[in-house]
Amino acid sequence: MAMAATPRNVFHGHKMRRLRRERGLTQAQMADALGISSSYLNLLENNNRAITVPILLKLVQGFDIDLHSFTEDEDARLAGELVEVFSDQSIAEHDVDQTELLEIASRTPEAGRAIIDLYRAYHSARDEANALVERLSDGSSPGLEMAPPPSDSVTDFIQERSNHFPQLEDAAEDLGSKAGGNHHQALVDHLAQVHAVDVEIVPADVNLDAVRRFDPVTRKLLISEVLPETSRKFQLAHQIGLLTCGQIIDLIVAGTKLLTTDAEALCRVALANYFAGAVLMPYGPFLKAARGLRYDIEILQQRFGASFEQVCHRLTTLQRSKAKGVPFHMVRVDVAGNVSKWFSASGMRIARYGGGCPLWVAHMAFLTPGRIGTQLSRMPDGGTFFSIARMVTNGGGGHHIPSSTYAIELGCELSHAPKLVYADGLSLENVDAATPIGIGCRVCERMDCRQRAFPPLHHRLDVDVNVRGFSAYVSPTSQLKAESGSSQT
Repeated sequence: MAMAATPRNVFHGHKMRRLRRERGLTQAQMADALGISSSYLNLLENNNRAITVPILLKLVQGFDIDLHSFTEDEDARLAGELVEVFSDQSIAEHDVDQTELLEIASRTPEAGRAIIDLYRAYHSARDEANALVERLSDGSSPGLEMAPPPSDSVTDFIQERSNHFPQLEDAAEDLGSKAGGNHHQALVDHLAQVHAVDVEIVPADVNLDAVRRFDPVTRKLLISEVLPETSRKFQLAHQIGLLTCGQIIDLIVAGTKLLTTDAEALCRVALANYFAGAVLMPYGPFLKAARGLRYDIEILQQRFGASFEQVCHRLTTLQRSKAKGVPFHMVRVDVAGNVSKWFSASGMRIARYGGGCPLWVAHMAFLTPGRIGTQLSRMPDGGTFFSIARMVTNGGGGHHIPSSTYAIELGCELSHAPKLVYADGLSLENVDAATPIGIGCRVCERMDCRQRAFPPLHHRLDVDVNVRGFSAYVSPTSQLKAESGSSQT
């Protein structure tokens, strides 16, 4: 197996330690498997020795892991989150260098994660305090049981697992063989014959408050008529997942660091949704079709009877060892710019605190309903990406329950772009033409952006009342100073 030369010493002792603990091995057992002494393994785990290429190969071959898991990507992602944290105005005055943050991420990742956890707790407390002030000011009851949104911790868990859960994939494949397919009637029959559950499609005016409702006592599953066929199948598969994979889901949730019952409940929903997507789009056939169609989402929709968002989400889960798809990132944004769903396997950094970059193609999608837009973009750190985005509308329940509108962005690192049909005819080699984007205005260092909504935290404002620059926050004078300073470094 050919391998590129390692550019510098690899110190990833924490990853070796985590791998060993996940496999339930002692240091002696893992050292024996690697053909080294326990004392040497202890040095590796504590970053007192660099991991050599022969040891990396033994890890890959003996523990069935990807070499990718011991690259810099995880460190870079952690460092990126630390950069965003230290860009907060309340602590930005400390001016911590990005090199120092990368050092924390690579040498002491647990300390880095602890810093991020502390910041999130502070951020949540600050948001709760602001919300409390607002509720007090308008005279309404403040409410004493405020809790931070559980979605953040669930998203982190899914990101850490690369959005891939082999146990649920296996269960979905098993269901497909037992049910004789994944079409609507096959799922209905499986619920009736295996789980004694009767499915009923009910009028919207009878079930206005839910699109799916299961009564474990009467064993009835009610599906609202407002759902299209693709969503009905998804809800049927979701319910089968809860009934069939309860123990699997419980074991997965038990291995998380979720601190609240709400977060655990939300995680169970996310895992049941994962199972449903795997049922509608079985891994092997879906990956083969995606590659053959060059990831043409609209044809994949028709072939597998799924929605645009369902297909995009499923594409982010194709991380099976030795059978991987393109590593995508996915973002779902509403018309107010709120990111309600995100995952990144491409290396694309997505804002966790505050608004995202207004130059993302996701925001442009609202201007061209029904059309798939494309974008070649470049981050301040030089990372270049190819993305597509489209506005989608989830059906409502009639006049009094309007539909909801989102933009879905799906993207990958530029080197994977030729695999996508959407890149045909584009000058991918012309990187200079890429749209310069950032994570968010507070973190972005680009001084010439006309879309800037806030000043960058690491640059002092130099406002000239007699001159109006491209941005209200950056004058031409300060822009020239910033460009001059960057050219000297």
